[in-house]
Amino acid sequence: MAQDAALIALHRIAQDEAWRRAFIRQLIGFENAIDAPGVDVREEITGPMVDALFDDDQVVAKTLSNGVKFEFLYRSKIARDFVMSTPETPDHAWEPQTSRLLVNLAKRATQVVIGGAYFGDQAVLVAREIAPRGGMVHAFEPNNQQRAMLIRNAQLNGLSNIRPRPEGLWSDSDTNLKLVGYDSFASAEVAEAFEDDTFKTVTITDYLKTAGVGQLDLIVIDIEGAELGALKGAQSFLAMPADQAPNIVFEVHRHYVDWSKGLPATEIAQLLIAHGYHLFALRDFNSNFDLSGRPIELIPAEAIYLEGPPHGFNMVAVKNPGVFETAAYRIVRDVSPKLLRHKNPKLHHPVGGL
Repeated sequence: MAQDAALIALHRIAQDEAWRRAFIRQLIGFENAIDAPGVDVREEITGPMVDALFDDDQVVAKTLSNGVKFEFLYRSKIARDFVMSTPETPDHAWEPQTSRLLVNLAKRATQVVIGGAYFGDQAVLVAREIAPRGGMVHAFEPNNQQRAMLIRNAQLNGLSNIRPRPEGLWSDSDTNLKLVGYDSFASAEVAEAFEDDTFKTVTITDYLKTAGVGQLDLIVIDIEGAELGALKGAQSFLAMPADQAPNIVFEVHRHYVDWSKGLPATEIAQLLIAHGYHLFALRDFNSNFDLSGRPIELIPAEAIYLEGPPHGFNMVAVKNPGVFETAAYRIVRDVSPKLLRHKNPKLHHPVGGL
């Protein structure tokens, strides 16, 4: 009975946008007011309450501090934490340091490939940065609904330099794939035949050749375990000299990558190292969290603290590590790439504290 009454109350709040916004601010205040070591209050308490205020197919609108506008479906942790951002008008949609890193790397880029572009939370920021130079973002998103949101967000921000693509990046260009899992957690599996719910693969090399693009400056891939295959399909670019080869930002996850012998020993790291890349883990919140004004912390691949339950994080690979010798970056060692408010501060908070 009490649970039913609570749901009715939440439903009533959800009907009034002002009430909903005020309620979310109160929940964020609750997060900041309590002391709960070892408890992920957002995941266990406040987040589910906010989830109850929205439908999965509900379109939510939000604007960043730089004026970038987003519309997105409320169906992922990305959407929920964006809605719960502090400040209410943040400087990013998802993963603060990854977003900043991508914009920084885009300052030297013209041609960019993004695999797993989703609703454009990072593709729009990159496209905005490279637009004055005539740059193009080739944005691959097989999820039809999220690709439609990507197109919508490009329009909202007056961007004509995002090229949305329905294919999946892979190690070949003749495989059929299907998405298994829900929305942002969906991974690709090989399908027996091409059907309504499947999509074709393409290699980065084949796609850019067909598109008449001979250079590639930045690769961004977050495709739930298909990162290795996508990089294998880009080796003609990876093999280029340091001043021509693309910088790469990609996710690794313990569900898909066996790092029990250390990250440099993994197949994806070995592929990149063989092509002359230097690898770093990017310390970041898998959330929307205000880190404005802080340096981007990078961990050399051989010095990453990897213990803990199965988890994932972003990596950056460059042939010229000198790009990180500025005040915007800080090289750190023997800490976790996972920034977590509720875990050991020495391992899981930025150097110097939150």
